[in-house]
Amino acid sequence: MKYFYLGFLIAIVAVISIAGFRGTISRKPPIEIFPDMDRQPKIRPQTVDSFFADGLGSRRPPAETVARGAHWEEIPLNTGHLTGSTNFVELNPLPITAELLARGKQRFQISCLPCHGPLGDGNGITKKFGMAVVANLHDKRIVSMADGEIFNVITYGRNLMGPYGPNVVVEDRWAIIAYVRALQLAALGTANDVPASQRTRFAK
Repeated sequence: MKYFYLGFLIAIVAVISIAGFRGTISRKPPIEIFPDMDRQPKIRPQTVDSFFADGLGSRRPPAETVARGAHWEEIPLNTGHLTGSTNFVELNPLPITAELLARGKQRFQISCLPCHGPLGDGNGITKKFGMAVVANLHDKRIVSMADGEIFNVITYGRNLMGPYGPNVVVEDRWAIIAYVRALQLAALGTANDVPASQRTRFAK
């Protein structure tokens, strides 16, 4: 047992001789058993660095990312509002192409068709199960809405409709809106909406 105490005493003396007492002042650097990432290799801004092929320490942000301080929420594409205003964007900010409409149709069929129906007239499958209060997207009130307001409804929901912002990405919301406008035009359009060069096809 005496050897245990002797060894323990020697260990204490060794620790004190190396580390000293707690609170004592020393010019020697502290002993760090767990440095906790206090010192990390880093590249200072605007400096040359040979790690990258172009020799630049500062890197360009990756594509499709938003830099801190860029005010993501103030971009009309992301909010449906005019910048610095509560007014809605009147027209879809994305170019209306066949590809966008095809994407909008696909997303509409996944997220909107069960309630609003394939034609957007509110006759979806949910109506058969007693959910009678579903908006008819051909209603004059909705047709006259700004595209940004429809974007806002998709994002945050309204009345019995829940928010789809977490489920449908920004670009797909605008694609759905483009497709909804196509459905409205198909249901409510007149011969005057058809280009003159194509009216003869419908006259037959």
